[in-house]
Amino acid sequence: MPVTAHSFAKINLGLAIGPLRPDGFHGLRTIYQTISLSDKVKVDVQRGTGLEIRCRDARVPCDESNTCWRVAERVMKALKKRGKVIVALEKNLPVQGGMGAASSNAVATMLALEKALGATLEPEQRLHIAGEVGSDLPLFLVGGTVLGLGRGEEVYPLEDLPAMPLVVVTPEIGVSTPRAFADWDTKFSAARKRSASGLTASGSSATINMFSQRVFAWLTAGLPRAATGSTAGVPTKRGGRAETPLLDLVRAGIENDFESVVFPKHPELREVKRGLERAGAQYASLSGSGSTVYGLFESVEQAQAAARKLVEGGITACAASTLTRQQYWRGILGS
Repeated sequence: MPVTAHSFAKINLGLAIGPLRPDGFHGLRTIYQTISLSDKVKVDVQRGTGLEIRCRDARVPCDESNTCWRVAERVMKALKKRGKVIVALEKNLPVQGGMGAASSNAVATMLALEKALGATLEPEQRLHIAGEVGSDLPLFLVGGTVLGLGRGEEVYPLEDLPAMPLVVVTPEIGVSTPRAFADWDTKFSAARKRSASGLTASGSSATINMFSQRVFAWLTAGLPRAATGSTAGVPTKRGGRAETPLLDLVRAGIENDFESVVFPKHPELREVKRGLERAGAQYASLSGSGSTVYGLFESVEQAQAAARKLVEGGITACAASTLTRQQYWRGILGS
């Protein structure tokens, strides 16, 4: 029987770009956060051999370059199974939107294929396959609030932030991640040369150090203990007044480095961020390299009102929620 899985999106709560590594990738520091928006992935295993990807969205490749194809091929080999694998994608998430849609689709394919075959990979096998196929895949094997290091493939589960309402704006703009990295390299090449010559740290390396300090301060600043359930969603007292995790995030000053190179080329994305802030978002940011921009709100009502206002202004927006790790895993296969 075919198996259907929800393929949830992610946003980045901050993203710091490090120097170019010998392997051609940049070192990254980011906090991934899974959210409730999703694609659907249906996997069927029939008699025969081969792989087939089906999708009505013409922008999605249906050949060996598709991440779902590459994952399914590796899963079948690792489990030593035979059959014709058909993966049907129902797309709701943007293509090249910075929400990890292709990576999430691939992990959903992996999990649905395991269920369809009645066999399970070892956790180490899952992570190996995910990291081999793409940098963003491993985060979707963790879910919730996740620290990403290396080129993004080194993932560590963090204590979950409580579920928070947000508004996601998905402009019809495709932002190339390789192009964004190239623009970053061009912008900060002089700073890297000064740093390499032994002068004071500057540019991206300093950004990473500052980001690490801010993340540490943010994560240890008395956020609600969502994992224990004891104070989840309860404002904390600090400075004589009640505050929420959103204000902790703002205070930490966590930023997405891609904004400095993507916004100048796509000023309409900067305006979207400003529009979210004007609509009441307490924290707004580009996700990944874009083009998705999101805003976090204090209440569901505020998020819904902001989404309606943006839609009335001709902007594609929708209200959603962040997902804790438990919510994420309950939702993937509906269990």
